[in-house]
Amino acid sequence: MTDDLNISTEDSFEPSASSLKSILMIEPTSFGFNNETASNNYFQQNILIEQAQEKALGEFNQFVEKLKSNGIEVFVIKDDMNPQTPDAVFPNNWISFHEEGKLVLYPMFAPNRRAERKQSVMDEVGKIFDLKETIDLTYFEDKNVFLEGTGSMVLDRMHKIAYACLSDRTDKEVFEVFCLKLGYESKIFHAVDGDGKPIYHTNVLMCVADRFAVVCLRAIKDFDEQEMLINSLEESGKEIIEISLDQMNHFCGNMLQVSNSAGELFLVMSSQAYENLTADQIQTIQFYNKIINSPLETIETIGGGSARCMMSEVY
Repeated sequence: MTDDLNISTEDSFEPSASSLKSILMIEPTSFGFNNETASNNYFQQNILIEQAQEKALGEFNQFVEKLKSNGIEVFVIKDDMNPQTPDAVFPNNWISFHEEGKLVLYPMFAPNRRAERKQSVMDEVGKIFDLKETIDLTYFEDKNVFLEGTGSMVLDRMHKIAYACLSDRTDKEVFEVFCLKLGYESKIFHAVDGDGKPIYHTNVLMCVADRFAVVCLRAIKDFDEQEMLINSLEESGKEIIEISLDQMNHFCGNMLQVSNSAGELFLVMSSQAYENLTADQIQTIQFYNKIINSPLETIETIGGGSARCMMSEVY
């Protein structure tokens, strides 16, 4: 896919959660354990869950209905059966949408995940959204370096700051190219889990909302990098809600703040994440916005991703 769309010349503006137009979600048709991603996604569990596709579809549909029932616009595209793409339910890794009708396509670590960039999906997106420019970073796959969308990066769209912990899936060069093309200030650090293994996606350990951020600071071992992150978040007006490594392992960092058609703000997460937050953490979050949670046990266990990974926000 190439940059074949007209480039926008509109003036830039400062986005906020309320400028969110819709959530793009991909309905799974061949959900299952992906051996090609398991080498560095330690959240995946290769265990037998009978009727995994059916259970994942049920979780997906329930999640969509919860979002819609709160007035959030959700645009659902059903995944094609051919080729089979077990991780299609996580579209935020291969596509992101930005102000002024910009769309970004990303280089993916696992070859079978690259097949998620299906023309049929792109055609459906083009029917609904006014796309003016495509920024195609997929050529980096030929260099064997990757940046998996808003999994690899956590964006503070309001202040144009992009946060990324480097890993096999998040390359510094590609990240800097993204920041240059989209006008983001880059904030780079390293993070590891409790066993000292690199955390593959930044959105596993942190979520940035309008006035707060949920972060597992203990995953960042370098003091200077930790201080850099704290200072950046506080200077951009965020209250830091710190989570533990154990909470991170229960997807408490994998959340997304969204708004509905009335401008109400919500923090969206899985039921597992909600149940592993403390009462004080929930109270602090609810001071800023309401919480939506939905059970995603099958998707989390086999897919190794949670609520935030399933939503690609459209501005």
